[in-house]
Amino acid sequence: MEKERVLKEIEKLLSFDGNETPINPQYLRYFTIEELESIKTALQKRRQNMVEENFEWLLGFKKDV
Repeated sequence: MEKERVLKEIEKLLSFDGNETPINPQYLRYFTIEELESIKTALQKRRQNMVEENFEWLLGFKKDV
């Protein structure tokens, strides 16, 4: 099912520290596929921003050396 696939992708995005973050599959009844895709997109953007911020911080640290 499409919703289950997107839910698994959301779980992976939430598990950035290596620990699994299971989401109750009962939530699939309450969200449309569009809402789940929107959540996934927002998490992808947030994750990318974290990567960019960390990279910029590391570059700043490197310049001080």
